[in-house]
Amino acid sequence: MSAIDDLPPLRDVIRQHSLSARKSLGQNFLLDLNLTARIARAAAPLEDATVVEIGPGPGGLTRALLALGARHVIAVEHDERALPALEEIAARYPGRLEVVCADAQTFDPGPYIGAGKAKIVANLPYNIATNLLIGWLTAEPWPPWYEMMVLMFQREVAERIAAEENDDAYGRLGVLANWRCETKILFDISPAAFVPQPKVTSSVVRLVPRPAPDACDRRLLEQVAAAAFGQRRKMLRQSLKSLAADPARLAAAANVDPTRRAETIPVSGFVAMARELADIRAEKTSML
Repeated sequence: MSAIDDLPPLRDVIRQHSLSARKSLGQNFLLDLNLTARIARAAAPLEDATVVEIGPGPGGLTRALLALGARHVIAVEHDERALPALEEIAARYPGRLEVVCADAQTFDPGPYIGAGKAKIVANLPYNIATNLLIGWLTAEPWPPWYEMMVLMFQREVAERIAAEENDDAYGRLGVLANWRCETKILFDISPAAFVPQPKVTSSVVRLVPRPAPDACDRRLLEQVAAAAFGQRRKMLRQSLKSLAADPARLAAAANVDPTRRAETIPVSGFVAMARELADIRAEKTSML
C-alpha cells in the first residue's frame, strides 16, 4: 500500500507491467509519491478542477492529483505499454480519470475540457518539454484554455523560463514566457528521485497566464527576440539589422540605447520594439 492510496507501490506497478523507461520517449519515472503529491499540491486548489496531465507513465502524479481531490484528470499518454496501469488507477477512482492515448504534441484538449478552464500538471518528457511549453505559450486566442501550468523541466530549462533581464539564462524563452505568464521556480528534485536517474537536476515551475499581457503582435515579439538574442554578444544596433528595420528607431521605442545588448532589455522593452516594428512594416506597406 502506498502513502496516498491503497494501490500498489509504483515499483511494483512498473515491474508488473514491464514499464522500463525508454530514452526515445524522454521517460524518467518519478517514484516517490511524497514528491508527486508535492507537485500536485503546487496546483492547488484541486477540488472541482479539471487537470490535463502529459506523460503520466505508471501514474504516480496521476494518483496524487486524484488523491488530493482533482475532479477530472485527463491523462495523455503516448506509450501504449502504460495504458493498463493507468486503467487500474481509473478503476480505483471511477469517473474521474480519462486516459487518452495520443501524442501530446498534436493533442487537442478542446473536446475533453469543453468550455471550462483546465490546469496542466505534468512531469514532462524531457525531449519534447520545451516544444510543448512554447505551444501552450503561443495559444490563440489569449487568455488560453488553461488557468495554470505546473510543470517539471530540467533545471537549465526552468531557469530560462523564469529568467528576467540581466540574468545569465535570459533569452527568447524568458521573454515569451514572462510576457504571457507570471513564472516561478517552486522547487528542485534530485536525479536520485527518478528511474532511471537523469544526469541533471529537475525543477518544478508554475506559470499563471496574465489575463491581459502588454498588447503587441505575438509573432513580431518572437521575431524581435529571435533577432536580438540570435547575436546576443552584439549590440542591438547590429543584432536587429536582420529585421530590415532601423535598429535605432526600434531601440528608441523601447527607450533604450542601441548600444545595449539583448540580455539587458526587459520584456516591456521587447514589447515596445515589436509594436514599433509593426508600425514600420505598416508604413512600408502603405508606400507600395
